[in-house]
Amino acid sequence: MDRRLVVTGYKSHEMGIFQEEDRRVLFIKEAIRRRLIAFLEEGGEWVLVSCQPGVEFWTAQVVLELKEDYDVSLAVLPPFEGAEERWPEDIQMAFQEIKEDADFYKPVYKGGYQGAFQFKAKDRFLIEHSDRALVLYDEETPGTPKFFLEMARFAEGYEIERITPEDLQDTVEELEWTSPELFEGGNPD
Repeated sequence: MDRRLVVTGYKSHEMGIFQEEDRRVLFIKEAIRRRLIAFLEEGGEWVLVSCQPGVEFWTAQVVLELKEDYDVSLAVLPPFEGAEERWPEDIQMAFQEIKEDADFYKPVYKGGYQGAFQFKAKDRFLIEHSDRALVLYDEETPGTPKFFLEMARFAEGYEIERITPEDLQDTVEELEWTSPELFEGGNPD
């Protein structure tokens, strides 16, 4: 049974999202929520993220919300100490809350940024300490998740599940029917 899931994907700027109030964040979080609930209902226990702004950050927020109804643990494993120091202040503050509420927090490397090798080592660590991955990624739109995926493909027996643009569109369309109030005031696209 798969008990530990890594969730990763695009950074917010790679998706053209520069404010947390962007309505697309709501749809992405809902798609993640649905996949996480399925994982938890199959016996999953831990969700691991490095908590980069974007998919990983939003995943951490969703996991903390799911704690109200599910027995789930959150591990936040950034590549190095102080990774958040270059982020906008509002994201830094939200990260501090996530860090405090996480069940486990530990940077992969002690100390600050030393080089790009730390990101590769972080990916390796996450793969070695999880059973499978959930990745928001589109092969036709390159971005930083490709490095994780390249490494994960070589991990024996490691399952990679995707959230695709089509999955996100399905989530939007379903929400149009179930929660039309989210769409008042214009098109979500």
